[in-house]
Amino acid sequence: MPEPTTNGAASPAAPQILLGVDYGLRRIGLAVGDTITRRARPRPAVQVPAGRAPDEPEFERIARELRDSGATRIVVGCPYNPDGSQGTLARQASRFAAELGRRHRLPVHLVDERYSSIEATEALRAMRADGTRRGRVEKPDIDSAAAAVILERWMAGEGEAGGMQR
Repeated sequence: MPEPTTNGAASPAAPQILLGVDYGLRRIGLAVGDTITRRARPRPAVQVPAGRAPDEPEFERIARELRDSGATRIVVGCPYNPDGSQGTLARQASRFAAELGRRHRLPVHLVDERYSSIEATEALRAMRADGTRRGRVEKPDIDSAAAAVILERWMAGEGEAGGMQR
Protein backbone atom coordinates (compact mmCIF):
# COMPACT_ATOMS: atom_id res chain seq x y z
CA MET A 1 0.00 0.00 0.00
CA PRO A 2 1.36 3.50 -0.82
CA GLU A 3 2.94 5.44 1.99
CA PRO A 4 1.28 8.67 3.14
CA THR A 5 3.18 11.92 2.82
CA THR A 6 4.25 13.78 5.95
CA ASN A 7 1.02 15.79 6.02
CA GLY A 8 -1.10 12.62 6.14
CA ALA A 9 -2.44 12.78 2.59
CA ALA A 10 -1.50 10.15 0.04
CA SER A 11 1.29 11.04 -2.36
CA PRO A 12 0.19 12.22 -5.81
CA ALA A 13 2.08 9.30 -7.41
CA ALA A 14 -0.13 6.82 -5.58
CA PRO A 15 -3.77 7.68 -6.35
CA GLN A 16 -6.25 6.30 -3.87
CA ILE A 17 -9.97 6.23 -3.28
CA LEU A 18 -11.04 7.18 0.25
CA LEU A 19 -14.19 6.81 2.30
CA GLY A 20 -15.07 9.76 4.55
CA VAL A 21 -17.22 9.17 7.62
CA ASP A 22 -19.12 11.63 9.79
CA TYR A 23 -19.91 9.52 12.87
CA GLY A 24 -23.18 10.20 14.65
CA LEU A 25 -25.55 8.49 17.06
CA ARG A 26 -28.56 8.66 14.70
CA ARG A 27 -26.89 8.78 11.30
CA ILE A 28 -23.46 8.21 9.84
CA GLY A 29 -22.65 10.48 6.93
CA LEU A 30 -20.58 8.99 4.12
CA ALA A 31 -18.57 10.47 1.26
CA VAL A 32 -16.18 9.07 -1.33
CA GLY A 33 -13.23 10.95 -2.74
CA ASP A 34 -9.94 10.44 -4.49
CA THR A 35 -6.43 11.77 -4.07
CA ILE A 36 -6.14 12.83 -7.72
CA THR A 37 -8.92 15.43 -7.75
CA ARG A 38 -8.86 15.90 -3.96
CA ARG A 39 -12.63 16.25 -4.11
CA ALA A 40 -15.25 14.26 -2.23
CA ARG A 41 -18.85 13.54 -3.11
CA PRO A 42 -21.51 12.75 -0.52
CA ARG A 43 -23.10 9.31 -0.48
CA PRO A 44 -26.38 8.41 1.23
CA ALA A 45 -26.12 8.50 5.02
CA VAL A 46 -26.48 5.34 7.09
CA GLN A 47 -29.39 5.38 9.55
CA VAL A 48 -28.56 3.92 12.96
CA PRO A 49 -31.74 2.07 14.00
CA ALA A 50 -33.46 3.33 17.14
CA GLY A 51 -32.71 1.21 20.17
CA ARG A 52 -29.35 0.02 18.82
CA ALA A 53 -26.18 0.85 20.71
CA PRO A 54 -24.31 3.70 19.00
CA ASP A 55 -21.24 1.47 18.66
CA GLU A 56 -23.27 -0.95 16.50
CA PRO A 57 -24.17 1.06 13.39
CA GLU A 58 -25.04 -0.59 10.11
CA PHE A 59 -21.57 -1.97 9.41
CA GLU A 60 -22.83 -3.96 6.41
CA ARG A 61 -23.96 -0.79 4.64
CA ILE A 62 -20.54 0.76 5.24
CA ALA A 63 -18.86 -2.44 4.01
CA ARG A 64 -20.96 -2.27 0.83
CA GLU A 65 -19.88 1.34 0.27
CA LEU A 66 -16.24 0.33 0.73
CA ARG A 67 -16.62 -2.52 -1.79
CA ASP A 68 -18.56 -0.45 -4.32
CA SER A 69 -16.17 2.49 -4.18
CA GLY A 70 -12.94 0.51 -3.96
CA ALA A 71 -11.76 2.71 -1.08
CA THR A 72 -8.34 1.84 0.31
CA ARG A 73 -8.41 4.19 3.32
CA ILE A 74 -11.06 5.47 5.70
CA VAL A 75 -11.14 8.98 7.18
CA VAL A 76 -13.37 9.41 10.25
CA GLY A 77 -14.30 12.77 11.72
CA CYS A 78 -13.57 13.08 15.41
CA PRO A 79 -15.91 15.62 17.06
CA TYR A 80 -13.70 17.46 19.51
CA ASN A 81 -15.16 20.12 21.79
CA PRO A 82 -14.64 23.77 20.78
CA ASP A 83 -11.77 24.03 23.30
CA GLY A 84 -10.01 21.05 21.68
CA SER A 85 -10.80 18.58 24.46
CA GLN A 86 -12.14 15.12 23.69
CA GLY A 87 -15.72 14.61 24.84
CA THR A 88 -17.90 11.52 24.96
CA LEU A 89 -18.82 11.58 21.26
CA ALA A 90 -15.16 11.94 20.25
CA ARG A 91 -14.28 8.86 22.29
CA GLN A 92 -17.15 6.95 20.67
CA ALA A 93 -16.01 8.05 17.20
CA SER A 94 -12.47 6.86 18.02
CA ARG A 95 -13.80 3.44 19.08
CA PHE A 96 -15.93 3.31 15.94
CA ALA A 97 -12.88 4.16 13.79
CA ALA A 98 -10.86 1.40 15.47
CA GLU A 99 -13.68 -1.08 14.79
CA LEU A 100 -13.82 -0.05 11.11
CA GLY A 101 -10.08 -0.65 10.84
CA ARG A 102 -10.37 -4.02 12.54
CA ARG A 103 -13.27 -5.20 10.39
CA HIS A 104 -11.93 -4.02 7.05
CA ARG A 105 -8.17 -4.20 7.62
CA LEU A 106 -7.71 -0.75 6.11
CA PRO A 107 -5.84 2.29 7.40
CA VAL A 108 -8.20 4.56 9.33
CA HIS A 109 -7.39 8.21 9.96
CA LEU A 110 -9.07 10.48 12.51
CA VAL A 111 -9.56 14.13 11.56
CA ASP A 112 -10.79 16.98 13.73
CA GLU A 113 -14.29 17.62 12.41
CA ARG A 114 -15.17 20.72 14.39
CA TYR A 115 -17.68 22.88 12.51
CA SER A 116 -17.85 20.51 9.51
CA SER A 117 -21.66 20.26 9.83
CA ILE A 118 -21.97 24.06 9.86
CA GLU A 119 -19.74 24.30 6.79
CA ALA A 120 -21.76 21.57 5.05
CA THR A 121 -25.09 23.21 5.91
CA GLU A 122 -23.94 26.56 4.53
CA ALA A 123 -22.67 24.94 1.31
CA LEU A 124 -25.94 23.04 0.77
CA ARG A 125 -28.03 26.15 1.40
CA ALA A 126 -25.88 28.15 -1.02
CA MET A 127 -26.36 25.44 -3.66
CA ARG A 128 -30.10 25.59 -3.11
CA ALA A 129 -30.11 29.39 -3.31
CA ASP A 130 -28.18 29.46 -6.60
CA GLY A 131 -30.31 26.69 -8.12
CA THR A 132 -27.68 23.95 -8.32
CA ARG A 133 -29.61 21.96 -5.71
CA ARG A 134 -33.33 21.36 -5.56
CA GLY A 135 -35.48 20.33 -2.65
CA ARG A 136 -35.11 20.71 1.06
CA VAL A 137 -31.84 20.27 2.88
CA GLU A 138 -32.43 17.30 5.20
CA LYS A 139 -30.29 16.12 8.12
CA PRO A 140 -28.97 13.04 6.26
CA ASP A 141 -27.85 15.36 3.43
CA ILE A 142 -25.96 17.50 5.94
CA ASP A 143 -24.31 14.45 7.54
CA SER A 144 -23.00 13.18 4.21
CA ALA A 145 -21.95 16.66 3.10
CA ALA A 146 -20.07 16.93 6.41
CA ALA A 147 -18.34 13.62 5.61
CA ALA A 148 -17.21 15.19 2.32
CA VAL A 149 -15.87 18.24 4.22
CA ILE A 150 -13.98 15.93 6.61
CA LEU A 151 -12.49 13.96 3.74
CA GLU A 152 -11.46 17.08 1.83
CA ARG A 153 -9.82 18.47 4.98
CA TRP A 154 -7.71 15.32 5.26
CA MET A 155 -6.78 15.44 1.58
CA ALA A 156 -5.82 19.11 2.00
CA GLY A 157 -3.27 18.01 4.58
CA GLU A 158 -4.98 18.89 7.82
CA GLY A 159 -3.70 15.54 9.06
CA GLU A 160 -4.66 13.42 11.98
CA ALA A 161 -6.75 14.53 14.95
CA GLY A 162 -4.45 14.51 17.95
CA GLY A 163 -1.75 12.95 15.77
CA MET A 164 -3.65 9.65 15.68
CA GLN A 165 -3.81 7.10 12.92
CA ARG A 166 -5.38 3.70 13.43
